[in-house]
Amino acid sequence: MTAPGIRQRNRPDQPAQLQPPWHSLEPDELYLRLETGAEGLDPAEAALRLNRFGANELTAAQPLSPWPVFFRQFKNVLIVILFIAAFLSALLAHAVEAVTIAVIVVFAALLGFWQEYRAERALEALRRMAAPDAAVLRGGTEVTVPARDLVPGDLLLLRPGDRVAADVRLTEAFNLQLDEAALTGESLPVDKKAALIFHEDTPLAERGNMVYAGTVVSYGRGAGIVVATAMHTEFGGIARMITGIETSRTPLQENLDRVGNLLARAALVAVGVIVVAGLLRGEAFVEMLLFGIALGVAAVPEALPAVVTISLALGVQRMVKRHALMRRLAAVETLGSTTVICSDKTGTLTRDEMTVRRLYCANQWYELSGAGYAPEGDFSAQGRVELPSVALVELLRVGVLACDARVVWDEAAGRWTAQGDPTEAALVVAAAKAGLSQAELAARYSRLDEIPFSSERKRMTTLHAEGPALVACAKGAPEVILSACVTQLTVEGERPLDQASLEEIAKAAAEMATGALRVLAIASKHDTDRAEAESGMTFLGLVGMIDPPRPEARAAIVVCREAGIRPVMITGDHPVTAAAVARELGLLDQGCVITGAELERMDDATLERQVGDIRVYARVSPAHKLRVVAALQKQGEVVAMTGDGVNDAPALKKADIGIAMGITGTAVSKEAAAMTLTDDNFASIVAAVEEGRAIFDNIKKYLMYLLASNTGEIGLMMGAMLAGLPLPLGAVQILYVNLATDGLPALALAVDPAEPGLMRRPPRDASRGIFRRTVVTLILVGGAWSALVNLALFAWARASGCSDAEAMTVTFVSLVLIQFFNAYSFRSDRDSIFRRPFANRWLNRAVLWEICLLLVVVYLPAMHRPFGTFSLTLPDWGLIILASGSIVPVLELAKWYARRRGAA
Repeated sequence: MTAPGIRQRNRPDQPAQLQPPWHSLEPDELYLRLETGAEGLDPAEAALRLNRFGANELTAAQPLSPWPVFFRQFKNVLIVILFIAAFLSALLAHAVEAVTIAVIVVFAALLGFWQEYRAERALEALRRMAAPDAAVLRGGTEVTVPARDLVPGDLLLLRPGDRVAADVRLTEAFNLQLDEAALTGESLPVDKKAALIFHEDTPLAERGNMVYAGTVVSYGRGAGIVVATAMHTEFGGIARMITGIETSRTPLQENLDRVGNLLARAALVAVGVIVVAGLLRGEAFVEMLLFGIALGVAAVPEALPAVVTISLALGVQRMVKRHALMRRLAAVETLGSTTVICSDKTGTLTRDEMTVRRLYCANQWYELSGAGYAPEGDFSAQGRVELPSVALVELLRVGVLACDARVVWDEAAGRWTAQGDPTEAALVVAAAKAGLSQAELAARYSRLDEIPFSSERKRMTTLHAEGPALVACAKGAPEVILSACVTQLTVEGERPLDQASLEEIAKAAAEMATGALRVLAIASKHDTDRAEAESGMTFLGLVGMIDPPRPEARAAIVVCREAGIRPVMITGDHPVTAAAVARELGLLDQGCVITGAELERMDDATLERQVGDIRVYARVSPAHKLRVVAALQKQGEVVAMTGDGVNDAPALKKADIGIAMGITGTAVSKEAAAMTLTDDNFASIVAAVEEGRAIFDNIKKYLMYLLASNTGEIGLMMGAMLAGLPLPLGAVQILYVNLATDGLPALALAVDPAEPGLMRRPPRDASRGIFRRTVVTLILVGGAWSALVNLALFAWARASGCSDAEAMTVTFVSLVLIQFFNAYSFRSDRDSIFRRPFANRWLNRAVLWEICLLLVVVYLPAMHRPFGTFSLTLPDWGLIILASGSIVPVLELAKWYARRRGAA
C-alpha cells in the first residue's frame, strides 16, 4: 500500500515513551495509523520513509576527517617555536639552516599525523558494529534488507534465531516465543500472541503482542508491523542513557602529564643555563638561539601523552585480532592489573551449542562423541565404538521428526550453525552422526499436524504420514512422556512398560540429571489420530545433552591461575549444571558454589568475608552481579565482569573492566562496557589481559628509551659547558637526532612482542606507576653513560687534532648509535638483551632504515653543509661503534643488579 507519508498524528519518529500505545491497538487500526497493509510497504514508499526517518541504527560517531588531525599537529607550542626559528634564520641569511629545520619539522608533523590518524581510525572502528539483515514484505514480496533500512510501517517476518531489529506490533504469531532477557532481564522465553490487546498502562515486560529491538526469536514464527526504529525504540531509549564514547584522559596519561611537566621544567632550566653560558663565552646570539630552541625541542618530552595514546591505540588494533574490541583506552591499562575475571557460562565458558552426550535406549547406555553442531562423532557402549542399534536409530529418527530446528553450514563463519531451538538442533546433529538425514526423513514422513510445546504441557508432538496411516512423534520432560506410554521398545521389540521398567528409566534419567545433562524423553505411536496421539505411546528412550565447555577455556583457566588471576563463573543456570561445567573446566578445584537465593540472604558484610572463596554463582540475576563486583572491589580486587543484557549495564559500569558479548550482547551492554568480545569466548578475555600487560610493558619500554635518550643529550651539553668545551652538536644535528631516534625506533617499541613468561607474573599493582626503582635506575644509568661516552669522544677527537666538523660528526654519529643500542637494551627492564635480541622485526627494520639515512647524511656531500657533517674514515667507525656499544654491558650490569635485589 503506497502512501504519501505518515500523518503527523502518528509520530512513529517520536521517542518510544511518547509514541501511541501500539500494544493497545487492533491490527486494522495499526494499518490505518501507519498507512501500510498486510502486503507491507511499496519499495518506493519505503525509500521515502528511510529518507524521512533515517537509518535504523543507534547514533553513530561523526565521520572522521583527516584535516583536523593534520592541522592539530601544528598547535604544539614547540613546533610553532621551531617555525619561528626557521623564519629568523632565513631573515638572518642562514638559508640552509632555515630550510633544514623547516623540512625536519614538517616530517615530524607528518609522522605525528600518520600516528594519530591511525589511532583515531582504530577508535572509530570500535564504535561500529555490523547491522544484521531483516526479512520483510515489500509490495507483497519477501525480500531481505539490511536492518538499518527498516522503516515504520514495514512488515517484518520473524523466524527462530532472528534478532529483532526494530519495535514491532505483531499481526501473526505461531507458537512464537521471544528471549527478552536483553531488555527485561526475563531469563525464560516469553510467549507472544498477535490477537491479544492490552491496556495502555501495561508494563513493557507484559505486552504479549509486541516484540522489541534487541530481543531474539527463540521458537516459532511470526510477523508484525514495525512501529519504531533506531533511537526511537524502547531499546534506543535505554541506549540514550549510556551512549557516548569516553574521551577523558587515561590515568596513565594524567600521570605522565605531571611527569612530563616536571621533566620539561627541569630540561628548560638546563637549556637556559647552557644558552646563557654560551653567550657569556662569546658564542653568537643567533646560533645560541637556534641551538637553545633545538635542544629544548629534543629535551622536552612534549609528545609523551600523545605517544601513550598511540601506543594504546596500536595495542587496541592488535587486540582486535584476538577478538577483543576496546571501547575505552583506560581499560587497556587496567587489564594488566586484573585479579578476578567474573565470567558468564553459556557461550563464554561453553560453546553455546547443545550437544547430545548420553543416550539410554532399550536398557542400554550409549555415549556420543563430538561437540557442537558439526555432524561428526561416534557412538560407543561400555567403552567400545559401536554402530547404532535398530532401537537407537528409531529413537533418533522419531526425535528428528519432532523437531523444527535445522543445522546448516555457515559459509561466512566456516562452521555449522543452528537455526531454531538449540535442544532440537542437538537431536538433529545426533541423528546425523547415525547417518540419518533430516531432509530425507522430512520428505519420507511429511508432517501433517502438530500439537505444540508449551510450558504447561512440557512436550511437543508431531503427526506424520506413514503410508496411509499416521505416526505420532513426541519429545518432552521424562515424567510427562512416560505418563503417556504403555509400552517400551527393547531389543526384542515392543514390551509392556511395567513398574520395574519405569523405575529403571527414572533412575537413568536421574543419573543423567545428576551429571548436569538436560534430559529429554522420546516416544512414538503408530496408526493413530490427533485425538489419541498422546496416549498409549511407546517409550523409545532418553537423550542427555549439555552445552559443552570450550576446550580453549580450560587452557585459559590454567593460564589465569599461573598469572595470579582468579576466574569465577556467574550464571543463571541450575547450580548442578554450573558446578558440573566448572569442574570439567578445572574452575572448581577449590572454593564453593552459591545460588542467587543464598546470595539474597547474605548481608554485604558476610558476602565480603566469603567472596574470596566462592568460585561459582548459580541462578543469579543481573542485579546480583553488581553486589558481587562491589564485594570483590572492597577486598582490593581488580574485577573484570562479563554481561550481555541491558540489565547487566550497571555491573559492567561498576566493574574495573566491563566486558560485553559481541555476538549475544546488546548495544546497551556494549556501550556500558569497556571491552567487547567479538567471539564471546572466555579465552579471548585472557588473551586481552595478556595484550593489556604487553601494552603496558611496551609503554614502559618507550618511556625508558625516550627519557634515557633525552637525559643523555642534556647531560652531553651540560658536560661540555662545564668542561669548557665548545658545543658538541649543532642545532640541526640535535633536531635530526630527535627525529631519527624518537621516531620509527621508538614507535617500534610500541609493537614489541610480549616478553616470555608475561602471563606467569602476578598482576601489576594498579596503585603503582611506571617509574619504579628499576625503571628510574635504568633511565639514569643509560642517560649518564651516554653523556659520558659522547663527551669523552668529543674531547678525544678535538685533542687528536680533528676539525670541529669532524669532532661534531663523531659525536653526532655516536649519539645516534648509542640510542639504537638503548632501544634494544630497553626491550626489557629485567631480561638480558641477548635473550631474543632481534625478535622485534619492526625495530630491526627501523634501525636499519635510520642507519641508511645516517650514512646519507654523513657521506653525501650535499648534506655536509646543512647538517654540519664530515665523511668519517673506517677507524673512526670502529672507535664509534666500540664506544657506543659500551652501553650494552653497562645496562646489563644494571639489570643484573636489579634482578639480584629482586626489584625487577
